[in-house]
Formats: sequence, C-alpha cells, structure tokens
Amino acid sequence: MINRRRFGKALGVGAGAAAVGLAGPGSAAGAAAVPATTPAPGPAPRTGPHTTFPRIKQIKAGVLDVGYAELGPAHGPVVICLHGWPYDIHSYVDVAPLLAERGYRVIVPYLRGHGTTRFLSDRTFRNAQQSAIAMDVIALMDALKIHRALLAGFDWGSRTADIVAALRPERCKALVSVSGYLVTNLEANLQPLAPKAELAWWYQYYFSTERGRLAMEDKTLRHDLTRLVWDTVSPTWDFDDATFERTAAAFDNPDYAAIVVHNYRWRLSLADGERRYDGLEKLLAARPTIGVPTVTLDAERDPFTAPGGGTSYRDRFTGPYEHRTLPGVGHNVPQEAPAAFAQAVVDADRL
Repeated sequence: MINRRRFGKALGVGAGAAAVGLAGPGSAAGAAAVPATTPAPGPAPRTGPHTTFPRIKQIKAGVLDVGYAELGPAHGPVVICLHGWPYDIHSYVDVAPLLAERGYRVIVPYLRGHGTTRFLSDRTFRNAQQSAIAMDVIALMDALKIHRALLAGFDWGSRTADIVAALRPERCKALVSVSGYLVTNLEANLQPLAPKAELAWWYQYYFSTERGRLAMEDKTLRHDLTRLVWDTVSPTWDFDDATFERTAAAFDNPDYAAIVVHNYRWRLSLADGERRYDGLEKLLAARPTIGVPTVTLDAERDPFTAPGGGTSYRDRFTGPYEHRTLPGVGHNVPQEAPAAFAQAVVDADRL
C-alpha cells in the first residue's frame, strides 16, 4: 500500500523524545507548571520501540469478559488507558512501558467489541452508547478490586474517561483527556456543523446507512475503511503497514461491526440505547463539570481538534487543570507522541 503521508514529517513528535523527563510518582522533579504548548522535539519515527504487550489477560466484569494488558508493579498507583476508534490497545504500546518504569500499574483494556473482549451472553444487546461503555470501566475496576485509578484516553477513550470522572469522581484520581470534554449531547448532535467539520465525520454518516453497516461486516472493506481513517486523521504520522495490521486484528471481534455502527447511529439519535442507562444519560445531557485534576491535550494536526486552544471546553473542568497543544501530532496521540502522553499522566497525578 502506498504511504501518502511522507511529505512534511518534520512536524511530528518523536516516540522517545522527552521520555527522560518523566519522573516517578511522588517525585519532585517536573512538578513545576508546564508551558501551555509543548514544543515539537523532532521528526517522528515510523514506529515506536515496542510492538506488542507481554500477554493479554481476561477477567469477567459486568456483561463482558474483558481482555486487557497489564504492565508495572501490582501495588503501584493504577492508570487505566482507554483507546478509541478505529484503534485498540496498541495505541498505548509505548506509553504503558514508560509509565510502568515509573512505578505505575498500567491497565489497557480492549473496549467492548474489540480484540479479546467478549459479551458473556449472546442475548445481551450490543449497545455502544456512551454511558454503557463508561460503566464497563467501573465494572472492570470492581472486578480487579481497584477502587480508584487515574484515567487517560483519546477518542472513545476520552469520552469514556470524561464520563467516569464526571459521574463517579470518587473512582477517578486524575484525568488525561485528549480533545478535552467529549461527553455526547444528543440534542446538540441534531444540529448541523460547519461543512468542513461535517466532512471529517464522513464515516459517521456512512455508518448510518445499510451500505455502511455491510461494509463494516465485510473484512476487506472494513480493513480498507479503517486504514483510510488512519491515513486521514494522522497526516504526519509515518506508521508502517505492520503497525496498522497489529491493531486491525482487533477488528475481527464478532461484535465489532455491531458495536461501531450502534455507537455512531446512537450519537445521531438514529438508534436507541437501553432504558437502564436513561438516568445516566439524563445527567450527561446537563453537561456535568469535572472536578478531578485534569490535563487536556489537543493534537494540532487532528481534524477533530476544535480551534481556540481548549477554550471551548475550559469551563467544564473546575478542578486543578492544565492544557497542552501538541504540534505536528494527529488523532492517535498516545501512539504518535507516547512520551508527551505519558508525561501528561505523570503531571496530572501531581496536580
């Protein structure tokens, strides 16, 4: 496959850059305020130094048998890293070792419909509304006997972490959220966006059609569609084919198409959720604030990054807070700029 993103790679953030600046939990180093914008330290490599996790564990949690990777000391402070779409746990394949080396216990679960995560019952509705996915995280924490964790995510993972932080703050020690406040407001989503913004969401509308659903069920079309999204939303990331294929394997989950299609149709009020989540969705419709210590990250080259340097969502975060813009970085922030993402986790823990 022809790589179309090799032009202008000097804007990327290196996978190993700034890693030496990471300090362990409780260290005084780096505790000072960080500039609002992190400078780009140099060209991005095609891949980071790590390609796989040591092994995948499984645990029954709520309605799921969750597959997850775990690195770091068993009794270290817990960080749960949440991936987005169309991605999987490999978005954190370089972030997790950086945090584990600093003493954190890092948990990276496959979201429902991805990888080795399976529904326990064939009769369970394949629901991907935002509150259901957020409650999956609470169920996983309960199953692992984790009372409180630092949550970090991007894309679906940011939304999920935001919801847990907003509705279950006693379970969230601190938050790292790429793109800031991503809680879905169904009423607001009924209104059109500017044409350029709508263009970036083309696949959301595709999935609203029968053709889109059939494409997600077809392995070849699904593969090519998700690869196109990677190419489009990460224009400066020079990843190789093997990097994409490692993640694409997670899309062979038997519930993948149903979960992805339901998620995007639900956002547009074209598919119903479950009544048992109505109370949570009512709370989320009020755009609850987040009071836990938070670092938000904006990726400069991500087509979904809102203008204004985080000003559009600043009022949603009422606790200790820092915002950073990452020059030259696209949508898959933890895999494109793992050192910057890991540093944000460490710094959020100190806020």
